[in-house]
Amino acid sequence: METNRQKKIGALLQNDLVDILQGEIRKNGISNLIISISKVVVTTDLSIAKVYLSVFPSERGGEILNAVKSNAPLIKHDLSQRVKLQLRKVPNLVFYIDDTLDQIEIIDRELSGANNPLTNPELLEKRKKS
Repeated sequence: METNRQKKIGALLQNDLVDILQGEIRKNGISNLIISISKVVVTTDLSIAKVYLSVFPSERGGEILNAVKSNAPLIKHDLSQRVKLQLRKVPNLVFYIDDTLDQIEIIDRELSGANNPLTNPELLEKRKKS
């Protein structure tokens, strides 16, 4: 259960990280790439922030994640300059790819196609009684 303080710090970090990452994309002249931050979860001791990135096109997710991870110290430094009046210590940033939208798309595709287990129960494995 997240406390209000964790949620507020997560939202603060999320807004500033979006600015930092999108600024880097613009500065480097990269087009046809969208990075957003779906959520930031801060640990109870406020020492670690788990940052979930959503990348479009999703095929570039691994490449972008590696680039962001390799630049994590610079990103943390930029972040610390922005939040120095609100936070005494900036949490360590751990980046992940958020693939929930891809999962939703796969589930939607399966449910609308011929492989829908709701309309064709034979697709499901039979449960054995033990």
